[in-house]
Amino acid sequence: MTFVLALLPVIAIVSIGHFLARRNSPPAEGWRAIERLCYVLLFPCLIIRVLANAPFEQSPWPIAAALIGAQLLMTVAGHGARLWPGIRRATVGSIIQSNVRWNTFVALSLAGTLYGEEGIALTAVAAAAMIPTANVISILGFSQYGDREIKRHPFLELFRNPLVLACLIGGLINASGLVLPAVIDRVLETLAAAALALGLLAAGAGLDLGALRRSGVPTLCWSLVRLLGLPALAIASARSLGVDGVSLAVIAIAAATPTATNGYILARQLGGDAPFMANLIATQTVLAAITMPLVMWSFGLL
Repeated sequence: MTFVLALLPVIAIVSIGHFLARRNSPPAEGWRAIERLCYVLLFPCLIIRVLANAPFEQSPWPIAAALIGAQLLMTVAGHGARLWPGIRRATVGSIIQSNVRWNTFVALSLAGTLYGEEGIALTAVAAAAMIPTANVISILGFSQYGDREIKRHPFLELFRNPLVLACLIGGLINASGLVLPAVIDRVLETLAAAALALGLLAAGAGLDLGALRRSGVPTLCWSLVRLLGLPALAIASARSLGVDGVSLAVIAIAAATPTATNGYILARQLGGDAPFMANLIATQTVLAAITMPLVMWSFGLL
């Protein structure tokens, strides 16, 4: 019940974002600019500050191991899509990507709302583990199943990802024992204060309620595989490693979020089935409103 009550403000803010987007206030370009601002500045500031100051009660390594292990198993499941009758090779690449990517904005916003700075710090640990893994798996998947040859080395993009860089910076500060200067800490705190609200508003603005009407059987099937399979595997792995409490709840939240919206761009650039990827993103974004509480309840995390 606590989780459900804490989830109500999140749902309300997402609903406000969807309402404003339907009213075209601001226009679609404005929402894309807000998403970009969250991605390159606000969320990185939030991650750096929280990680730098976080007194971890549990070692982050079991959290990372559980999530990466779940991603690897979901990769195997994605390769099994080849057995689907009449499926295109490029579609298999998009399914593999969908199975391992996650919406960091939603996870950070939800974990921060429910569990405060501890939730944000643990989600940052999840991000440091899952983002590089998802990128490597996605690129390898498209190199095997994509419609075009990958001419440049996309692994270098990992080191240009603002969230990955923020995790590295915050983690190094924490590990070194350094204390952020008061001025820098205040600047980061002020910028980070806007991250959660704007992230949730942007998530609501991108919500496509017509996705379920447009989705076919393959889209619906693989969306459910992703939304239920990744969190189930991650939670089971985490429990086997002794993870519990808030750490386990954050693992569940991170794994249960829909696949990342930037997966469409990567699918288009690397020869995946971009229209199918767009359908997966939209369908999962809608279904996650039902499956996320279901996952938390099923594993006794409510």
